[in-house]
Formats: sequence, structure tokens, C-alpha cells
Amino acid sequence: MNKKIALITVNFENHSVTESFLNCFKDLNCFGVKTFVADLSYNKGFLTENNIIHVIPGENKGYAYGINLGLAAAIKQGFDKFVVINNDTRVGEQFINHTYQSLINNNPAIISGKIYYEAGFEYYKHYRKEDLGKVIWYAGGNIDWNNVYIRHRGVDEVDSAGKYDQLEETDFVSGCLMCFNKQVIDQVGFWDQGYFLYYEDADYCLRAKRKGIKLIYDPSIIIWHKNAQSTQGPGSKLHHKCQNISRLKFGLKYAPFKTKLHLLKNYLFTSN
Repeated sequence: MNKKIALITVNFENHSVTESFLNCFKDLNCFGVKTFVADLSYNKGFLTENNIIHVIPGENKGYAYGINLGLAAAIKQGFDKFVVINNDTRVGEQFINHTYQSLINNNPAIISGKIYYEAGFEYYKHYRKEDLGKVIWYAGGNIDWNNVYIRHRGVDEVDSAGKYDQLEETDFVSGCLMCFNKQVIDQVGFWDQGYFLYYEDADYCLRAKRKGIKLIYDPSIIIWHKNAQSTQGPGSKLHHKCQNISRLKFGLKYAPFKTKLHLLKNYLFTSN
């Protein structure tokens, strides 16, 4: 079957990371699948384009901007099923098959899957060797509106059979892996390019929910994530800075009034 799916990813000065991501699809049943890479790097020309990889050069205007470049190019080429996915990921063997089936079964919806830390990229380092690659990064999520934080269900837990193995609705779908049909774009529009990095996925989820579109966690879709490779790794100063700025924007746009006041006060007195 021709599983016509557009993979949308963004590259910024991480050419080797992106090449590794593209290589993981070579041995899969990817007939009909095409990858659209928005290359926002200052140093372009390192990524090879062919009949299944389309490279779109752009300015460094942020992740949402890059995603929108990829979505627009894919729509122009006739695609109507989209997988927004980080370039610092690796997919499971049945990724394409399970994603395609979930897009058929759950339409309209925004769908994510079970996301593990790639082995060696866990935030904590106390895991047994045999547990590496089985530590959860995302298994559904929600938004803590009292503090305007995104909470990943199961994060930092070693996966255990049955605990996070049910397809269900969730309150937040991570932009690390976000799958949807064109009907979602027709109803919600493109991503908000006012976010440079982080919280653009939460914004898109909230806009979708307000249109009556479901957010789905589907554990049959599996990927591994080399966390925060675009911001010098988790916990870096750049990582915190990007998160704090986007958290402020998101909170001022959507949070309760009292939370907005606390958020603005904390940002003004703690940011440098």
C-alpha cells in the first residue's frame, strides 16, 4: 500500500544529527513517504536532496517557522498526512505502518506516541544498563495551569508492560512527535511563529482543542529521543532561556489572570 505521509523536520547546524535521522528510514517500508527538511542553518548545503528528501532553505526564525515551511511545501506537493518530528530522534520498526493506521483511525486528531530517551541521553544517570532505551520521555501529558509547565506522563520512568500501553486521549501532544491530517490544518491553521523554540506545540494543541479536535496518545507509535540537542542538551543555560521566554508568551496568552501576574513577576525578577 502507498502510505503517503510527509515527515516534517527542522535542521539547525546539526547536519550529522539530521543525516542520522534520515538514515533510520532507509530500511523501513517507506513507499510513499517523503521527508521535508526545513534547513534554518547559517551553513547550508550539507544535506543531500533526492526524490524522497526535500530540503527547504530558510532563515533562523525558529522551530514553528521551520515546521510551517515544511508543511506548506508538503501541501503544495499534494500530501494530506503529516508527521512533525524532531531531527534528533530514531523511529521504531513499525513506525510508518502504525502511524499511518492511527491517522486513518483517529481523524481529525493530533496524535503522538510513546517516546523513550535514546540510550545514553537520559536526564538522570542512575539507570541499569539493561534499562537504557526503555526510559520514558513522554507517554501523554498535560499542562499545569497554576505554574504554566508542561508535564510529561511517565517521564524518567523505566517502561513496564501495561502501564502506558493504552490508546487514550491526552491533554498535551509533544511537538517532538505530532501527527495529523490536513483537516487539522484546515480547521486550526499553521503553527504560531511568535514562538522561537518551545511551547509552540502546546499552543497548537490548545488551539486544536478549542476547535473540538482530540489529542491522542497512541503507544503503538514508538520513537527514541536524543533530548534537547538543539539547545546544547537538557539543563543548559540556552535550554532554560528558550523555555522561559516561550513559557512567558504562552502563559500571558492563555493562563488565568492570577497566574499571569506571578509568571510576569518571576520572569522580570529572575531573568538576566
